[in-house]
Amino acid sequence: MRRTVLGVLLLVVISAGSAVAGDSSTAWARMQKLAGAWEVVWEGKPVTITFQSISDGSALMETQAAENMVTIYHLDGTRLMLTHYCSAHNQPRMVAEADPGGKTLRFKMIDITNLTSPQAGHMVRMVLTFEDDDHISEQWTFLENGKETTETFHLTRKK
Repeated sequence: MRRTVLGVLLLVVISAGSAVAGDSSTAWARMQKLAGAWEVVWEGKPVTITFQSISDGSALMETQAAENMVTIYHLDGTRLMLTHYCSAHNQPRMVAEADPGGKTLRFKMIDITNLTSPQAGHMVRMVLTFEDDDHISEQWTFLENGKETTETFHLTRKK
């Protein structure tokens, strides 16, 4: 009986690991399709955001020129991660959870470099929603002095 219970538990753990790996690799494949130029309205003005496959396809770089910020997405084993090089002069690292349909990726901060104090402003979450092949949204949450501010950006692929 004990052996059966251990076998079932091992099977559950292996299956859970495979599901995470499958979700991440599926999400990563979808992320790579973002390569190209996108447009968003930022403070009332159109701004171009680019996604570029780098490092022989092992990373995806998102560049937002208006604020001179870069976000790098990549797989870390079975985890889909991002590092955001912020204009706040720090670099939060986040790991994603995909919704069951794969339409939404919820990135949550796991650690951060260059944070001068816990009260200093920094990104803590980002939700990426795939609306269709030519439209995505990014919802960024910034934490400063214990107060969260969330901003949503609607991006349209440039043709």
